[in-house]
Amino acid sequence: MNKKIGFIGLGKMAKAIIGGILRQNNSALIYGYDPNNTIEGVKKLSSNVEVVEKSDIIFFCTKPFVIREVFAEVKNALTEQKLFVSIAAGISLSIMKEYLGNSTKLVRVMPNTPALVSQGACAVVRGEMASDTDIEEIKNILSNIGIVIEQTEDKIDIITALSGSGPAYYYYVIDKMAKAAEKLGLDYETALKLSAQTALGSAKMIMETGMSVEDLITAVTTPGGCTAVGNDILNNSDMAKILDETIEKTAQKACELGKK
Repeated sequence: MNKKIGFIGLGKMAKAIIGGILRQNNSALIYGYDPNNTIEGVKKLSSNVEVVEKSDIIFFCTKPFVIREVFAEVKNALTEQKLFVSIAAGISLSIMKEYLGNSTKLVRVMPNTPALVSQGACAVVRGEMASDTDIEEIKNILSNIGIVIEQTEDKIDIITALSGSGPAYYYYVIDKMAKAAEKLGLDYETALKLSAQTALGSAKMIMETGMSVEDLITAVTTPGGCTAVGNDILNNSDMAKILDETIEKTAQKACELGKK
């Protein structure tokens, strides 16, 4: 892909996406603007407007609470040929259209922070004017930092809760399991490595074996054995209810962000 790609905001997620682009094509022409950050391989310009003027595909990587100001700032630099991509949580396509116009090609993306280690999960939502080619270009860019799915916008708040915020919840569980082992006498550093690797390996088993979660649990569990005891504790706890509430409340918050 020979298109010029621009980034408004050069924070951690922009860095992850740019890193993926450069791994695929180290001669890619990438523009960016951020008053506080620079990224190697990005030609830093003098303003957000200049990024839009010089780029074919523009990623908005600013925080949700400032993105409306950015939309308003660059509106006069828009053309119908340019493709605009927002990764801001809670910023709907209707909000983007309100500021950028109904004829503008728009895409909404919900990435997550494991993209920083090329293990991200990205959901892509297409706007009405975005073509199949536009979507394939965005999928191609994002595939360098993890898996990419296309989804309808009515599911995006759920995805925000599950994979956008989800890493924080997995970190919590990994840490608590490590600390439980520490209480029994294992040093925390070793326990954390084992807990994290076990989470990583278990996830890969789900992704790569094709087995159901239930079958994978059964494969680890010997009737009357160690794992069975732990399974009984989990199944008789409020764990499922707590996780239900965690995802539900997070999705509600994502929805609220889009209304402000």
